[in-house]
Amino acid sequence: MATAAPLSPSELVGEAPPSPAGPVGPDEPLRPAPAIALPRAAQLLRFNQRQIEFVFRARRELGEVFAMRSVLDERITVTSHPDHVRSLFTAKPEEAPSLTAESPLRPIVGPNSVLTANGPRHLRQRKLLLPSFHGESIARYTEMIEAKTAQELDRWPVGEPFELAPRMQAITLDVIMSGIFGVEGRPAAGTPERQLRDVITFLTKASTSFLAQFGELLNVGRDEARGLLRRGVKALDDATYPIIEARRAVDDLDERTDIMSLLMRAETEDGERLTDHELRDELLTLVLAGFETTANSLSWTWERLLRTPAAYDLLRDAVRSGEQADEVVEATITEGMRARPVIPMIGRRVTVPWRLGDVVVPAGSPISMSILLVHHREDLYPEPFAFRPERWLGHKPGTYEWIPFGGGTRRCLGASLAMAEQRVVLRAMVERLELEADRPEPEHAMHRNVTMIPGRGARAVVREKR
Repeated sequence: MATAAPLSPSELVGEAPPSPAGPVGPDEPLRPAPAIALPRAAQLLRFNQRQIEFVFRARRELGEVFAMRSVLDERITVTSHPDHVRSLFTAKPEEAPSLTAESPLRPIVGPNSVLTANGPRHLRQRKLLLPSFHGESIARYTEMIEAKTAQELDRWPVGEPFELAPRMQAITLDVIMSGIFGVEGRPAAGTPERQLRDVITFLTKASTSFLAQFGELLNVGRDEARGLLRRGVKALDDATYPIIEARRAVDDLDERTDIMSLLMRAETEDGERLTDHELRDELLTLVLAGFETTANSLSWTWERLLRTPAAYDLLRDAVRSGEQADEVVEATITEGMRARPVIPMIGRRVTVPWRLGDVVVPAGSPISMSILLVHHREDLYPEPFAFRPERWLGHKPGTYEWIPFGGGTRRCLGASLAMAEQRVVLRAMVERLELEADRPEPEHAMHRNVTMIPGRGARAVVREKR
């Protein structure tokens, strides 16, 4: 058995030197961040195609706070210091609203979504959704996840290279569809639920094409989709609205426990209920954001595991012996999301002047937090480019140092469900399969909308089924 070299307690997670951050008065002198010296088109191309190399080079040459140009030719300040992250996560919502309201996701999931809304609407939607992703709800989903995982693993070929990412998506999409719509098993052919599943699968597969990525650029900052994206949104709507209409007509709505039924019954403090359009936006947000990110987190973790024998041995031995199994599974997931965060960057648009160390940006500025760069700070994580799950044994991630789910009032609602899915799937795969990579070299990242995915789909070979 290959064993990972132990980390001393001082090496688990370090501390970054303090850096002042937060809102400042209007009289504070502005001090812009050093800017990347490339034409805007070159910046956009490199950022879109090779974000990992792009941001690491910028930090190496310009420091932990730098500026780049956006699709709309706007200056975006990028930071990777945990104190700066803290200042934005703990800011008043009106002082640092989320940039997801301007992302290419907005014309897809709509302006009413908990993901794209800001201010009072976001807090209202979040409060309505929160009970569906905690406590008893997660416990209910666990049995479903176990069953879906077992069914999927039975289908996997032995001795033939295949992509893990779409297989992970098959599991997580079935789980999220069941949890949201209450459909037992895979939706039957000809039903609106099956139509929605098929549309989502098709659009996900097509979204890595050049045309799809170009279409995303055309839709940045828009409320209504245009171009090819408009056809995709119509296909989603044609499947979603009949599901809503049919559910509103059932006699046992009050007895159902799926998320859609809970949302239909939910009321605000003022007695308001969600309209069909609001329901559509929330349901599509939960489906689209809830299945792909989790699936690709699992895919990236396996991409790393299969190229790090010591980490794979540590996990396999723990799971199959039962010694520290829960702790090692959790540590492996945590390290996977540190090393390859599926959403590599998140942002806020500050409405007041904001300090980021020596930099002070004016009101109205977009600030992006590079999750990639935060997760690879040497002062926080010794050997940051090594995949070492043992760094998390006996240690929990820091709120502002490990941020794959974001933070503050914008922290991912489905974080608990995502972690539960990953625990079940990772453990089941280790218990039942002997896996290896199809090639020794690591997979490059490919970017799809706001996510970062394995460029070859995390290809693997099942050598043996147990």
